[in-house]
Amino acid sequence: MIRKTATDRRTNNDRSAGFTLIEAAIAVVILSFGILSLAATMADSIAYMNGSQDDYIAQQKAEEGVESVFFARDSKLYTWAQIENASNGGIFLDGAEPLLHPGANGIVGTIDDETNNPDVILEPGPDGILGTADDIKMPLSNFTRQILISNVAGEPNLRQIQVIIQYTAGRFQRKYTLTSYISAFS
Repeated sequence: MIRKTATDRRTNNDRSAGFTLIEAAIAVVILSFGILSLAATMADSIAYMNGSQDDYIAQQKAEEGVESVFFARDSKLYTWAQIENASNGGIFLDGAEPLLHPGANGIVGTIDDETNNPDVILEPGPDGILGTADDIKMPLSNFTRQILISNVAGEPNLRQIQVIIQYTAGRFQRKYTLTSYISAFS
């Protein structure tokens, strides 16, 4: 029978007692990749959440587009035949257009919009009161609106309205679409 001395036992324990430098370096590299990917995910999440104000603006501007079509019908300024896109003989612009102030007819998205007057959002200035000289103008230059009006097959007095708002929120290209219907009868 072979007996192990205290020195023999200590030598075996020393080899398995801890991590080697290579093992520690590999662990640090793996942890670094994990932390960096977590940081990248957090940065993307923060950028995405910062776009929530733009999401709200897009929703409101799409609703404004639909309301403008209803106003055109209800105001009796235009006939049912004119409540179409310009390519079909109507008053509403074709294609994606920047958000502009309405022209003389007061209806956004039409052929008489003020092309040199982009839409803005006003925020209260340093005095905290909206409507004073120090208000802050936030331009909506990163937004476009497209109003598509199409006939519903078999229904001559019914049309589909689709308003598409495209915008950039941080690093993300976004699109908001609102679909509604309008009849010739108010």
